[in-house]
Amino acid sequence: MKTHLTSAVLLLGIAAIFISVPQTGLAAKLGLFQHHKDVGVTPKRGKAKYQSKKDEYIVTGGGANMWLKADAFQYLYKQVSGDVTITADVRFLGKGVEAHRKAALVIRQSLEPDSAYADVALHGAGLTSLQYRATAGALTQEMQSDIKAPERIQIQRHGNEFTIAVGHPGETLKTTGPVTVVLHDPVYIGLAVCSHNANVLETAVFSNVKMGQTQKQANTRLSFLPNYVLGM
Repeated sequence: MKTHLTSAVLLLGIAAIFISVPQTGLAAKLGLFQHHKDVGVTPKRGKAKYQSKKDEYIVTGGGANMWLKADAFQYLYKQVSGDVTITADVRFLGKGVEAHRKAALVIRQSLEPDSAYADVALHGAGLTSLQYRATAGALTQEMQSDIKAPERIQIQRHGNEFTIAVGHPGETLKTTGPVTVVLHDPVYIGLAVCSHNANVLETAVFSNVKMGQTQKQANTRLSFLPNYVLGM
């Protein structure tokens, strides 16, 4: 009995440590995310940073496009499993060079440029669409939203179905989709910027970034800890 009591106290102590100790190192520098990198052919090097005081992510990326059979962009990401939703308010910095520069919320099977994926992509000219590549190396397809230049964008994965929702803060977001893309866990999820011109870099700011998973998925690692300890 004494042994069981001691073990229980130890578990509670570990939980308290997870709850009370703030994020440090790379995790703190990148907020909700784990890593960032250039995906595909990007002659100009991209970058990403998290401004904790403003709770904003500033992502700078190059690359010719996120389209056809391969993508090129800067990606700030983490890995997750199961159903997930990510939402963000997005704005570009500066006038930009290309009307089709893209800021996107992306869910991918891998970090290879021809990976299967689905995303919600906001273009510099205001076009917003659900882009997807059903299998690795296939042509990208899209479903366009009739909302132009939204401030808030969202993508949801439910099983193999992906749906986007876009609009403005304080309003009901309008959905487009779903489309079916078979991705196997774990998947990559995160923020992306593509300049649509490999010779330039473009920057977007992502704020109010929220990521949520089902309770079942949240509990797979540390069932005795509350969701916020798991980065939810």
